[in-house]
Amino acid sequence: MKNQKGLLVIISSPSGGGKTTVIKKLLKDYSSDKLVYSISMTTRPKRPGEINGIDYWFVDEKTFLQNIENGNLLEHEQVHNHYYGTPKAPIENWLKEKKAILLDIDVKGAGSIKAKFRDDCVSIFLKPPDLSVLIERLKKRSTESEKELETRLSRVKTEIESANQFDYIVVNDELHRTVKKIQEIIFKHI
Repeated sequence: MKNQKGLLVIISSPSGGGKTTVIKKLLKDYSSDKLVYSISMTTRPKRPGEINGIDYWFVDEKTFLQNIENGNLLEHEQVHNHYYGTPKAPIENWLKEKKAILLDIDVKGAGSIKAKFRDDCVSIFLKPPDLSVLIERLKKRSTESEKELETRLSRVKTEIESANQFDYIVVNDELHRTVKKIQEIIFKHI
């Protein structure tokens, strides 16, 4: 690895931008003991098919706030009326083990991680091909109420405008091509 401590690979996008799908494909296609996935903690309710400890660490608000108070999170944000955060301990261990750590986080959380780990991270913004594709993806997954969908869509413009703060911008127009581009970016840094 070029980086002696490991590498944080931040993958961010607006809701429906494809972060989770891209990361799952990366982990499947590039099975390596060097590539790991950081599971975020959230107060958001589980969606159908999601599993605690696989998709997220699902906790109640009291537990989340205790984790903030105890310094157990590297970053945390309140997004779409729920808390999301990155557990600290696994990241610290994986960095010591020189792993490439995939983080699926929002644009604010990405900024927090970049500020703390400037020399140990690379940030990638997944940009939707256009807004209509993003809206279609969000509606197709049918996981949010109409009100929640509106809340998520209200942030899209601001999130897309923040893309220039990332090291790389990858248009997520076709899954295979997107994953290949991200693999190339990771290989460049490890």
